[in-house]
Amino acid sequence: MAPSDKHLPTMMTTVRRRLLTGFITAIPLVVTWFIVSFLFRLLSDIGRPLVTALGRVLRRFSPDTAEFLAHPWFVPMLSAILVILVIYMLGILASMVVGRRVIEAFEMLMRRIPVVQTIYGSVRQLLDVLRQDTGEVQRVVLIDFPTPEMKAIGFVTRTLTDADTGEELAAVYVPTTPNPTSGYLEIVPVRNVVSTTWTFDEAMTFIVSGGAVGNTSMNYSKSASEEAIAAAREKREKRQGPTKR
Repeated sequence: MAPSDKHLPTMMTTVRRRLLTGFITAIPLVVTWFIVSFLFRLLSDIGRPLVTALGRVLRRFSPDTAEFLAHPWFVPMLSAILVILVIYMLGILASMVVGRRVIEAFEMLMRRIPVVQTIYGSVRQLLDVLRQDTGEVQRVVLIDFPTPEMKAIGFVTRTLTDADTGEELAAVYVPTTPNPTSGYLEIVPVRNVVSTTWTFDEAMTFIVSGGAVGNTSMNYSKSASEEAIAAAREKREKRQGPTKR
C-alpha cells in the first residue's frame, strides 16, 4: 500500500469532522439570517407606501432628494426604519392619556367599517385576551401537537364545556415559527393541558426566535403548581416595579 493510501482514511475523517463543525457553526447564522431577513422584508413591505408618498411630496421641493429615495437599495431600508419609528410612536401614544383616547377613537372608526371591523376586531380581541391573566387556566401552556409524542407552545384563549359530558375544554391557539400571526386552533381537554409559568411576552420571544432566545427551563411533564405560578408572577411584578397610572 502506498504511503498516500495509508493517510487517506485519516484525511477523510478530518474532512468529515471539519464539515460537521462548520455545519454546526453555520446553523445559528443561517437561522438568524432567515429570521432577520423575514422581519426586514415584512417591515419594508409595510413601509414601502410611506416611502412612496414621501418621495412624491419631496419631488415638488427637492427632486434630487426624491430621486435618491427612489433607489432600489435605499427604499427597503428606509421603509423598515419608518415602520419601526411608527411602532415606537404608537407605543408612546398608547402610554399617554391623550394617546389612548386617540387610539380608542381610531378603533371605534375601525368597528364601523363592515369588513374591517370583523378582521380588526377579532385580531384586537385575540391580543387583548392573550395578554390578560386568567384565574381558570394558565395562559401559556403546552399541548400534544401535532402528535402525542410531541408538544407545542400554545395560548389558552378561552375555556368551554363539553355539552355531552360536562368536561372542561380549552381553546388553544398554537402559533407558528417565526411568524406567530398564523397558527392552529386546537380544542383540547383541560386535563391534557400542561400549564407553565411563562408569560405571553416570554413565550412570544421563544416562538419568534425559533427557540434560540428564552427561558432555560419549562414545565414539560406536568403542569406547574399554583404556588409556582403565583411565585413567578410575583417575581415578575417586583422586577417590573409599580405600574404607572
